[in-house]
Amino acid sequence: MQTADFDFDLPLDRVAQYPASPRDSARLLQVTATNLHDRVVRDLPGLLRPGDMLVANNTRVIPAQLTARRGAARIGITLDHPDAAGDWHALARNARRLHSGDTLTFEGDDTLSATVLRGNDGGAVLLRFNLADEEFADALRAAGTLALPPYIARPEGVTAQDQIDYQTVFAAHPGAVAAPTAGLHFTPSLLDRLSARGVGRTAVTLHVGAGTFLPMRTENVAAHRMHAERGYINAASAAAINAARAAGGRILAIGTTTLRLLESAVRPDGIIAPFAGETNIFITPGTVVRSADLLLTNFHLPCSTLFMLVCAFTGTDRMKAAYAHAIAAEYRFFSYGDATLLERA
Repeated sequence: MQTADFDFDLPLDRVAQYPASPRDSARLLQVTATNLHDRVVRDLPGLLRPGDMLVANNTRVIPAQLTARRGAARIGITLDHPDAAGDWHALARNARRLHSGDTLTFEGDDTLSATVLRGNDGGAVLLRFNLADEEFADALRAAGTLALPPYIARPEGVTAQDQIDYQTVFAAHPGAVAAPTAGLHFTPSLLDRLSARGVGRTAVTLHVGAGTFLPMRTENVAAHRMHAERGYINAASAAAINAARAAGGRILAIGTTTLRLLESAVRPDGIIAPFAGETNIFITPGTVVRSADLLLTNFHLPCSTLFMLVCAFTGTDRMKAAYAHAIAAEYRFFSYGDATLLERA
Protein backbone atom coordinates (compact mmCIF):
# COMPACT_ATOMS: atom_id res chain seq x y z
CA MET A 1 0.00 0.00 0.00
CA GLN A 2 1.10 3.53 -0.78
CA THR A 3 0.44 6.52 1.43
CA ALA A 4 -1.04 8.29 -1.61
CA ASP A 5 -3.78 5.64 -1.71
CA PHE A 6 -5.29 7.38 1.33
CA ASP A 7 -5.28 10.91 -0.04
CA PHE A 8 -8.40 13.00 -0.62
CA ASP A 9 -9.17 16.64 -1.33
CA LEU A 10 -10.23 18.56 1.75
CA PRO A 11 -11.20 22.24 1.50
CA LEU A 12 -9.38 24.27 4.16
CA ASP A 13 -12.64 25.76 5.42
CA ARG A 14 -13.72 22.28 6.61
CA VAL A 15 -11.05 22.35 9.33
CA ALA A 16 -12.82 23.23 12.59
CA GLN A 17 -11.22 26.03 14.58
CA TYR A 18 -13.64 25.83 17.49
CA PRO A 19 -15.76 22.98 18.89
CA ALA A 20 -19.53 22.72 18.73
CA SER A 21 -21.35 24.15 21.75
CA PRO A 22 -22.73 22.32 23.58
CA ARG A 23 -20.30 19.50 22.86
CA ASP A 24 -22.95 16.88 22.09
CA SER A 25 -24.52 19.11 19.42
CA ALA A 26 -21.71 18.17 17.01
CA ARG A 27 -22.83 16.35 13.89
CA LEU A 28 -22.43 12.57 13.73
CA LEU A 29 -22.15 10.56 10.53
CA GLN A 30 -23.30 6.99 11.19
CA VAL A 31 -21.60 4.59 8.79
CA THR A 32 -23.18 1.15 8.56
CA ALA A 33 -22.45 -1.68 6.14
CA THR A 34 -25.08 -0.39 3.72
CA ASN A 35 -25.99 3.22 4.56
CA LEU A 36 -24.84 6.63 5.71
CA HIS A 37 -27.02 8.50 8.22
CA ASP A 38 -26.67 12.16 9.17
CA ARG A 39 -27.22 12.55 12.89
CA VAL A 40 -25.90 14.49 15.90
CA VAL A 41 -23.84 13.16 18.80
CA ARG A 42 -26.72 13.48 21.27
CA ASP A 43 -28.56 10.82 19.17
CA LEU A 44 -26.05 8.23 20.40
CA PRO A 45 -28.22 6.61 23.11
CA GLY A 46 -30.80 5.69 20.48
CA LEU A 47 -28.13 4.13 18.27
CA LEU A 48 -26.87 1.80 21.00
CA ARG A 49 -28.49 -1.15 22.77
CA PRO A 50 -28.85 -2.03 26.43
CA GLY A 51 -25.84 -4.14 27.32
CA ASP A 52 -23.45 -2.37 24.95
CA MET A 53 -20.21 -1.18 26.56
CA LEU A 54 -18.65 2.24 25.98
CA VAL A 55 -14.85 2.32 26.47
CA ALA A 56 -13.24 5.77 26.77
CA ASN A 57 -9.69 7.04 27.14
CA ASN A 58 -9.35 8.84 30.49
CA THR A 59 -5.97 10.46 29.88
CA ARG A 60 -5.66 14.13 30.84
CA VAL A 61 -3.84 16.63 28.63
CA ILE A 62 -0.85 18.33 30.23
CA PRO A 63 0.56 21.78 29.29
CA ALA A 64 3.33 20.21 27.21
CA GLN A 65 4.40 23.22 25.12
CA LEU A 66 7.34 25.09 26.67
CA THR A 67 9.67 27.89 25.66
CA ALA A 68 13.25 27.18 26.73
CA ARG A 69 16.36 29.29 26.73
CA ARG A 70 19.95 28.27 26.36
CA GLY A 71 21.80 31.48 26.80
CA ALA A 72 20.28 33.91 24.33
CA ALA A 73 18.82 31.18 22.12
CA ARG A 74 15.06 30.60 22.36
CA ILE A 75 13.96 27.01 21.75
CA GLY A 76 10.44 25.58 21.49
CA ILE A 77 10.01 22.33 23.42
CA THR A 78 7.06 19.94 23.16
CA LEU A 79 7.13 17.19 25.76
CA ASP A 80 6.33 13.72 24.45
CA HIS A 81 6.60 11.11 27.20
CA PRO A 82 8.77 10.18 30.18
CA ASP A 83 10.89 7.04 30.26
CA ALA A 84 11.22 4.60 33.16
CA ALA A 85 13.87 6.79 34.78
CA GLY A 86 11.63 9.86 34.69
CA ASP A 87 13.54 11.62 31.90
CA TRP A 88 11.42 13.21 29.18
CA HIS A 89 11.52 12.53 25.46
CA ALA A 90 10.60 15.75 23.69
CA LEU A 91 10.51 17.45 20.31
CA ALA A 92 12.54 20.61 19.91
CA ARG A 93 12.54 23.39 17.35
CA ASN A 94 16.12 24.46 16.67
CA ALA A 95 17.24 21.11 18.09
CA ARG A 96 20.48 21.31 16.11
CA ARG A 97 21.57 23.91 18.63
CA LEU A 98 21.19 21.49 21.54
CA HIS A 99 23.96 19.19 22.69
CA SER A 100 24.37 16.73 25.54
CA GLY A 101 25.18 18.57 28.73
CA ASP A 102 23.42 21.81 27.78
CA THR A 103 21.28 23.40 30.49
CA LEU A 104 17.89 24.87 29.64
CA THR A 105 15.83 27.33 31.63
CA PHE A 106 12.16 27.94 30.94
CA GLU A 107 10.09 31.06 30.50
CA GLY A 108 7.22 31.32 32.96
CA ASP A 109 8.86 29.59 35.93
CA ASP A 110 12.38 30.37 37.07
CA THR A 111 12.46 27.29 39.33
CA LEU A 112 12.33 24.92 36.35
CA SER A 113 15.42 23.81 34.43
CA ALA A 114 16.54 20.77 32.47
CA THR A 115 19.75 19.12 31.35
CA VAL A 116 19.96 17.82 27.81
CA LEU A 117 20.90 14.13 27.98
CA ARG A 118 20.66 13.59 24.24
CA GLY A 119 20.26 16.20 21.55
CA ASN A 120 20.15 16.70 17.78
CA ASP A 121 18.38 13.46 16.87
CA GLY A 122 16.04 14.51 14.07
CA GLY A 123 14.41 17.11 16.32
CA ALA A 124 14.07 14.68 19.23
CA VAL A 125 15.81 15.36 22.54
CA LEU A 126 15.98 13.70 25.94
CA LEU A 127 15.69 16.00 28.96
CA ARG A 128 16.26 15.54 32.68
CA PHE A 129 14.32 18.10 34.69
CA ASN A 130 15.40 19.39 38.09
CA LEU A 131 11.94 18.88 39.57
CA ALA A 132 9.71 15.82 39.91
CA ASP A 133 6.23 14.76 40.96
CA GLU A 134 4.00 17.59 42.25
CA GLU A 135 6.77 20.20 42.05
CA PHE A 136 7.23 19.38 38.37
CA ALA A 137 3.47 19.43 37.74
CA ASP A 138 3.17 22.84 39.42
CA ALA A 139 6.07 24.24 37.38
CA LEU A 140 4.59 22.83 34.18
CA ARG A 141 1.29 24.55 34.87
CA ALA A 142 3.15 27.83 35.32
CA ALA A 143 5.54 27.55 32.37
CA GLY A 144 3.66 25.40 29.88
CA THR A 145 0.65 25.69 27.65
CA LEU A 146 -1.42 23.24 25.65
CA ALA A 147 0.16 21.93 22.47
CA LEU A 148 -2.82 22.49 20.19
CA PRO A 149 -2.66 20.79 16.79
CA PRO A 150 -0.95 22.94 14.14
CA TYR A 151 -4.13 23.19 12.06
CA ILE A 152 -5.96 25.06 14.86
CA ALA A 153 -4.94 28.67 14.29
CA ARG A 154 -4.23 30.65 17.44
CA PRO A 155 -1.99 33.57 16.38
CA GLU A 156 -2.31 35.12 19.84
CA GLY A 157 -1.73 31.84 21.63
CA VAL A 158 -3.93 29.25 23.31
CA THR A 159 -7.02 30.81 24.89
CA ALA A 160 -8.56 30.25 28.31
CA GLN A 161 -11.51 28.63 26.54
CA ASP A 162 -9.15 26.18 24.80
CA GLN A 163 -7.96 25.10 28.24
CA ILE A 164 -11.54 23.94 28.86
CA ASP A 165 -12.48 22.80 25.36
CA TYR A 166 -9.37 20.64 24.81
CA GLN A 167 -10.05 18.39 27.81
CA THR A 168 -12.56 15.53 27.80
CA VAL A 169 -15.20 14.82 30.41
CA PHE A 170 -13.37 11.52 31.05
CA ALA A 171 -9.99 13.17 31.82
CA ALA A 172 -8.49 11.77 35.02
CA HIS A 173 -4.84 10.75 34.61
CA PRO A 174 -2.39 13.49 33.46
CA GLY A 175 0.09 12.52 30.76
CA ALA A 176 -1.23 13.24 27.26
CA VAL A 177 0.25 15.83 24.91
CA ALA A 178 -2.83 15.76 22.67
CA ALA A 179 -6.46 15.17 23.58
CA PRO A 180 -8.24 11.94 22.63
CA THR A 181 -10.58 14.08 20.59
CA ALA A 182 -13.54 11.71 20.16
CA GLY A 183 -14.07 12.09 23.90
CA LEU A 184 -14.52 15.85 23.50
CA HIS A 185 -18.08 15.28 22.26
CA PHE A 186 -19.40 13.90 25.55
CA THR A 187 -21.22 15.80 28.27
CA PRO A 188 -22.44 14.71 31.72
CA SER A 189 -26.04 14.79 30.50
CA LEU A 190 -25.21 12.56 27.51
CA LEU A 191 -23.45 10.09 29.81
CA ASP A 192 -26.52 10.06 32.07
CA ARG A 193 -28.76 9.27 29.09
CA LEU A 194 -26.43 6.48 27.99
CA SER A 195 -26.54 4.97 31.48
CA ALA A 196 -30.33 5.22 31.51
CA ARG A 197 -30.34 3.36 28.19
CA GLY A 198 -28.47 0.50 29.84
CA VAL A 199 -25.14 1.19 28.13
CA GLY A 200 -22.18 0.29 30.32
CA ARG A 201 -19.07 2.41 30.62
CA THR A 202 -15.45 1.81 31.54
CA ALA A 203 -12.17 3.56 30.89
CA VAL A 204 -8.63 2.78 29.77
CA THR A 205 -5.62 5.12 29.62
CA LEU A 206 -3.45 5.91 26.60
CA HIS A 207 -1.24 8.98 26.97
CA VAL A 208 -1.27 10.46 23.48
CA GLY A 209 2.22 11.63 22.47
CA ALA A 210 3.57 14.48 20.36
CA GLY A 211 4.11 12.04 17.48
CA THR A 212 0.39 12.25 16.74
CA PHE A 213 1.05 15.68 15.15
CA LEU A 214 3.78 14.44 12.83
CA PRO A 215 2.88 13.64 9.19
CA MET A 216 3.79 10.39 7.50
CA ARG A 217 7.05 10.79 5.59
CA THR A 218 7.18 7.43 3.79
CA GLU A 219 5.63 6.67 0.43
CA ASN A 220 5.26 3.00 1.34
CA VAL A 221 2.83 2.49 4.23
CA ALA A 222 4.73 -0.55 5.49
CA ALA A 223 7.87 1.56 5.98
CA HIS A 224 6.21 3.89 8.51
CA ARG A 225 7.02 3.45 12.20
CA MET A 226 4.63 4.72 14.84
CA HIS A 227 5.84 6.58 17.92
CA ALA A 228 5.42 4.59 21.13
CA GLU A 229 2.81 5.73 23.64
CA ARG A 230 2.14 4.61 27.23
CA GLY A 231 -1.06 2.72 27.93
CA TYR A 232 -2.84 1.02 30.81
CA ILE A 233 -5.84 -1.30 31.08
CA ASN A 234 -6.50 -2.46 34.62
CA ALA A 235 -8.00 -5.83 35.51
CA ALA A 236 -11.41 -4.36 36.39
CA SER A 237 -11.79 -2.61 33.03
CA ALA A 238 -10.65 -5.68 31.12
CA ALA A 239 -13.14 -7.83 33.05
CA ALA A 240 -16.00 -5.38 32.40
CA ILE A 241 -15.32 -5.35 28.66
CA ASN A 242 -15.07 -9.13 28.47
CA ALA A 243 -18.26 -9.60 30.52
CA ALA A 244 -20.22 -7.23 28.28
CA ARG A 245 -19.13 -9.04 25.16
CA ALA A 246 -19.83 -12.48 26.70
CA ALA A 247 -23.37 -11.29 27.47
CA GLY A 248 -23.95 -10.26 23.85
CA GLY A 249 -23.16 -6.57 24.16
CA ARG A 250 -21.18 -4.63 21.59
CA ILE A 251 -17.96 -2.82 22.47
CA LEU A 252 -17.89 0.84 21.43
CA ALA A 253 -14.37 2.32 21.42
CA ILE A 254 -14.42 6.08 21.91
CA GLY A 255 -11.61 7.24 19.67
CA THR A 256 -8.71 5.76 17.80
CA THR A 257 -6.51 5.97 20.91
CA THR A 258 -8.87 3.66 22.77
CA LEU A 259 -9.03 1.26 19.84
CA ARG A 260 -5.25 1.16 19.46
CA LEU A 261 -4.84 0.34 23.15
CA LEU A 262 -7.54 -2.35 23.07
CA GLU A 263 -5.93 -3.91 20.00
CA SER A 264 -2.60 -3.90 21.83
CA ALA A 265 -4.16 -5.91 24.65
CA VAL A 266 -6.57 -8.24 22.80
CA ARG A 267 -5.86 -11.95 22.54
CA PRO A 268 -6.54 -13.94 19.35
CA ASP A 269 -9.84 -15.15 20.89
CA GLY A 270 -11.04 -11.55 21.41
CA ILE A 271 -10.47 -11.49 25.17
CA ILE A 272 -8.99 -8.25 26.51
CA ALA A 273 -6.09 -8.80 28.89
CA PRO A 274 -4.82 -6.24 31.42
CA PHE A 275 -2.06 -4.12 29.90
CA ALA A 276 0.67 -1.79 31.16
CA GLY A 277 3.44 -0.61 28.88
CA GLU A 278 4.17 1.06 25.58
CA THR A 279 2.45 0.42 22.27
CA ASN A 280 3.39 1.49 18.76
CA ILE A 281 0.67 -0.54 17.03
CA PHE A 282 -0.09 0.55 13.45
CA ILE A 283 -3.54 -0.52 12.27
CA THR A 284 -3.86 -0.54 8.49
CA PRO A 285 -6.22 -2.19 5.97
CA GLY A 286 -5.70 -5.92 6.24
CA THR A 287 -5.43 -5.82 10.03
CA VAL A 288 -8.08 -7.94 11.73
CA VAL A 289 -9.69 -5.86 14.48
CA ARG A 290 -10.88 -8.09 17.33
CA SER A 291 -11.44 -5.82 20.31
CA ALA A 292 -14.32 -3.53 19.33
CA ASP A 293 -17.52 -3.70 17.30
CA LEU A 294 -18.14 0.05 16.97
CA LEU A 295 -15.86 3.06 16.82
CA LEU A 296 -16.75 6.69 17.48
CA THR A 297 -14.06 8.96 16.08
CA ASN A 298 -13.54 12.35 14.47
CA PHE A 299 -12.76 12.99 10.81
CA HIS A 300 -9.05 12.61 10.12
CA LEU A 301 -6.34 14.07 7.90
CA PRO A 302 -5.68 12.83 4.36
CA CYS A 303 -2.76 10.37 4.15
CA SER A 304 -2.75 9.96 7.94
CA THR A 305 -2.28 6.84 10.04
CA LEU A 306 -5.68 7.54 11.60
CA PHE A 307 -7.49 7.58 8.26
CA MET A 308 -5.77 4.27 7.52
CA LEU A 309 -7.05 2.96 10.85
CA VAL A 310 -10.69 3.79 10.10
CA CYS A 311 -10.27 2.22 6.65
CA ALA A 312 -9.04 -0.93 8.37
CA PHE A 313 -12.01 -0.87 10.73
CA THR A 314 -14.85 -0.21 8.28
CA GLY A 315 -13.35 -0.78 4.81
CA THR A 316 -11.40 1.56 2.57
CA ASP A 317 -14.07 2.02 -0.10
CA ARG A 318 -16.73 2.57 2.56
CA MET A 319 -14.66 5.21 4.33
CA LYS A 320 -13.74 7.03 1.15
CA ALA A 321 -17.43 7.23 0.30
CA ALA A 322 -18.26 8.40 3.83
CA TYR A 323 -15.61 11.13 3.72
CA ALA A 324 -16.77 12.28 0.29
CA HIS A 325 -20.30 12.56 1.70
CA ALA A 326 -19.02 14.43 4.75
CA ILE A 327 -17.09 16.95 2.66
CA ALA A 328 -20.09 17.57 0.38
CA ALA A 329 -22.39 17.91 3.40
CA GLU A 330 -19.97 20.35 5.07
CA TYR A 331 -19.09 18.32 8.12
CA ARG A 332 -16.30 19.85 10.24
CA PHE A 333 -12.96 18.00 10.38
CA PHE A 334 -10.19 17.18 12.87
CA SER A 335 -9.81 17.77 16.61
CA TYR A 336 -12.58 20.34 17.13
CA GLY A 337 -14.76 18.92 14.37
CA ASP A 338 -17.66 16.51 14.00
CA ALA A 339 -17.70 12.75 14.52
CA THR A 340 -18.39 9.42 12.85
CA LEU A 341 -19.95 6.28 14.32
CA LEU A 342 -18.48 3.30 12.46
CA GLU A 343 -19.52 -0.33 12.32
CA ARG A 344 -16.71 -2.84 12.06
CA ALA A 345 -16.53 -4.45 8.64
